[in-house]
Parts: sequence; structure tokens; C-alpha cells
Amino acid sequence: MMFISICIISFVCLFLLSLTSFMFGLKFLIMDYTMIIEWEILSLQSNSIVMSILLDWMSLLFMSFVLFISSMVIFYSNEYMHGDLNINRFIMLVLMFVFSMMLLIISPNLISILLGWDGLGLVSYCLVIYYQNVKSYNAGMVTALMNRIGDVMLLIAITWMLNYGSWNYVYYLDFMKEDEYMQYIGLLVMLAAMTKSAQIPFSSWLPAAMAAPTPVSALVHSSTLVTAGVYLLIRFNLILNENLSLYLLFIGVLTMFMAGLGANFEFDLKKIIALSTLSQLGLMMSILALGESKLAFFHLLTHAMFKALLFMCAGCVIHNLKDTQDIRYMGNLMIHMPLTCACMNISNLALCGMPFLAGFYSKDLILEIVSMSNINMLMYMLFFLSTGLTVCYSFRLCYYSITGDFNFYSFHSLNDEGWIMLKGMMVMLMMVVFSGSMLSWLIFPTPVMICLSMSMKLMALIVSFIGGWLGYEISKFSLGWMSQSLNFYKYSYFFGFMWFLPNISTFFVNYFPLMMSYNLYKNFDQGWNEYFGGQGIYMNLKKNSMIFQFIQNNNLKIYFLLLVLWLMIMLMLVLI
Repeated sequence: MMFISICIISFVCLFLLSLTSFMFGLKFLIMDYTMIIEWEILSLQSNSIVMSILLDWMSLLFMSFVLFISSMVIFYSNEYMHGDLNINRFIMLVLMFVFSMMLLIISPNLISILLGWDGLGLVSYCLVIYYQNVKSYNAGMVTALMNRIGDVMLLIAITWMLNYGSWNYVYYLDFMKEDEYMQYIGLLVMLAAMTKSAQIPFSSWLPAAMAAPTPVSALVHSSTLVTAGVYLLIRFNLILNENLSLYLLFIGVLTMFMAGLGANFEFDLKKIIALSTLSQLGLMMSILALGESKLAFFHLLTHAMFKALLFMCAGCVIHNLKDTQDIRYMGNLMIHMPLTCACMNISNLALCGMPFLAGFYSKDLILEIVSMSNINMLMYMLFFLSTGLTVCYSFRLCYYSITGDFNFYSFHSLNDEGWIMLKGMMVMLMMVVFSGSMLSWLIFPTPVMICLSMSMKLMALIVSFIGGWLGYEISKFSLGWMSQSLNFYKYSYFFGFMWFLPNISTFFVNYFPLMMSYNLYKNFDQGWNEYFGGQGIYMNLKKNSMIFQFIQNNNLKIYFLLLVLWLMIMLMLVLI
């Protein structure tokens, strides 16, 4: 009962906090009200250490969404992690994770942001290695070390902020934009955000982090760890000048395209959804680079809802299929698990931008704003290609798992009996259906004026239809060694392996230093150094001492012989 109670208590507390935060967020939004609370922790003579808290509509709304999703995830974990002896520890880790995110959201100060930022990195390591095996340890290490790069960038930004005499960046944003030397802070913050939000070339840790339990994935990939970078850039959006924005736009669009392409070659259910998260993060980054920070925040919130639900459904499927994640073993799950498949379908459609679901309100607006923007043709094409690829991998996933033929694991006794998991998913489903329109009316009270030609207006619809058709065609590839993609194995490997990013960020970084150190070790430490150094001297001394030992341990006649020899030498010396 104790294990259940900690889940239920955490769920109730987080849910009530979420509601409170949402109500305050609405009030602050309607009144256009911002509050900065300063709490003096320590005052020593003229120095004071102050903890600042920034409360405005953005931080309160984001906080309410994070708390709501984490409450549902903890409720869901009650059944998903049932039978785990360490569930107490698991819930505590999740709560620490949520607390770190809260600290990051409400901080107007770079020092307290770093505390939350580092907290996320450390707790995510503990959660990724939760199932203890070699693969998890490797994934956890890649995740932790990639995020350390971002921490270092923030530390350098903190030292650069000493020029102002305070670390409360909120007060200096306008000044930073005008001061050319202060653009370095913008660059450092942007690099930090790129590591946390897994933009190219730091993308490889995000699919690797799928080694964590599924409830953690639902939390990490919807509203906490990966969105921290985007949220930080939304806060710092004033200091992104033209050059930084252009660079960020290019990186964001490229990440979006790479992840969309990779997801179409992937067969691991959780990795497909992880790559889909990566694609959406690229979308948020690129629209942020175009100067639409409110729109990026809007997509951040809607994406959090449908992505959390998608992971919950994936967890349900994996749970029922006895921990199998390969989509080639699934098929026709809708007959056995109708409710789970309905939730999965709706969240997939929201991801694709199906009209009147959560994803539609943000994605469609983003694509139309992009069509109105002054960007080059390459960016424009990549934006819409990536949108088509999103629909493509979503439909492919649906055909492989939900519909399609019966495959290996589909004959198991599957059912929809996980009522606790289903209850959590149903509440999330309501939010997926209603949150898009609700937030759209709240954040953009006046309609956005979109002025486009008919062909550009229909572009999103056309690429979505083409993507859906392609996804259907790809799903027809047969199971096993006759798979068509094996005829083009090199291309499949390149695109499906995220353009070799995991190799570059692990093997490429480690190989040369490790080989060099191995050669040095063999040639010097174990080679000439040994011969002329400690071991060589030791062997010579040992050999000599053994000779002396032999002489000393032998019988009396050797002593007499030596005595006679000595006397003869002395006699010869006297005679000479």
C-alpha cells in the first residue's frame, strides 16, 4: 500500500499545483501582469544573496502544463512500474526531475537557471540508467556528457555576465541587443540550448535516451528536458541578432529534416517517437529564429500534450507485448487494444496537424508564417518536406502496428485491461483534443492576418497527403530478409543512423585519443620506460641480489675458497 500511496499522493499534489498554476497563468495573461519575487537568503555586511522568481503568464502556463503531464505520468507509472521493487526511488527521481524543471522555468537569474539545468542533466542520467545494463549505461553517459557541453556554455555566459554586476538577465536583454560585445552571451546561450534540445550536431543523445522507462520518456520528451533549451531561447529571444538567427534557422531546419528522414528508416517504436520529438524541436527552433517566440511557445505547449500521450500509448503497447519494441512484430493491434489504438491514432493525427486537434493550431500557423517570411527557397522546401515526412512516418507507424497484417507477437493474449494506464491516457486525450484551440484563443486573442496565394495556402495540405501516401507505400515492405530497403543498405544505414551522428559523437571522438594513448602506453609505459625505468632496475638488482644470496646460502667451502682467494690476492699485492 505504501508504494501505491506515494504515487497517489504525488499525483494529487502535482495535479492541484497544476490547476493553481493554470488559474494564476490565466489571470496574469488577461491582466498582462508580471511579478518578480526576490527572497533574500543571506545578507553579509553590504553583500546579499538573493533568490529571484519570475512569474508571468509564460512561466505559469508552462509550469501548469509540466505539472499536469508529470501528474498523469506518475499516475500511469502506478501500473506500468507495478512489481518494481524500487518504485519508491523511481517516483522520487521523477519528482526531483520535475522540481529541477520548475526551478529553470521560474528563474530570471542565470545562476538559478544553471542549478535547474544541471539538475535536469544529473537526474536524467539516473533515469536513463534505471534499467541497469550496458546499453543503458552507454546511453546515460552519452546523454550526460552531451548536456555537460551546454552546462559549460552557461558557465561561460555567467562569467561574461559579470560585466553587468548582476546575473538577472531579464533586466539587461534590451541592452544586450545593442551592445556588440554582449552578443557573445547570445551565442553561448544558443549553444547551450542546442545541446539540451538536441540540435545538430548534438542530436545523437536523444534517441539513445530511450533506454529509460517509458513513463520517463513521456515526461522527458514532451515537456521537460528537451524543451528546456527552447524555453531558454524563448526567454532570451531579444538578443538573437540577424547572424545568430540565420544560423539557428539553418540548424533547426536541418535537424527537422534529418529526424524526419531517420524516423522513416527506424523500426524501434520508441525511437520513432523520439525522432519525431527531435523533428518538432527543430520546428520550434527554426520558427524561433524567425522571431516568432510566442508561436514557438504555443507549439511547445501543444506538442507537450500529444507527445506525452503518444509515449503513454507506446508504453501500453510495449507492456502488453511483453517488452517488445520492434514494430515489425506488431500488427492489427486495434482488434485487441481498441482504446489504446484510438488514443495512439488521435495523438498521431495531432502530430501530423489534423484540423481541429492540438497540433493543427500551432503547426498550420507556423507553416503559414514561414510562407509569409522572407526566407530562401532551400529553407522553405526543407520546412515543407519535413512536414510531409512527419505524416509519412506517422502513417507508416500506424500501418505497421495498429492496422496491417498479424505478425509474430500479435497472437499473444493482448487486452486493454490496464485501467489505471487507460484512465491517465483518457485525461491526456481530452487535452490533446481541446488544448490547441483553448491556447490559441488565450495566447493570440486577435486573429493573425495571413495573406497567401491559393497554392501556398494549400501547400501544407498537399505535402501532408503525399506524406501519408508515401507512409502507406513504405509500410508494404515485407518483413524479414526480403525487405526492400536491404537492396539499398548503405543509404538505409546512412539515413536511418541519423547521418552517422552517433558514430561521430562517440566513436569518432573517442577513437583517436584512445588509440594514441594505447600506443603511448605500449611503447613508453610498457616499453622503453619499463626497460630503463623501474622494472629494468628492479630486474638487475634482483639478479645481483640472487647471486649474492646464492653465495651466502651455500656451504662453508665457498667461504674458505673465497678466504684463500682473498689471501692470495693480498699476498700478490704485498709481493708487488
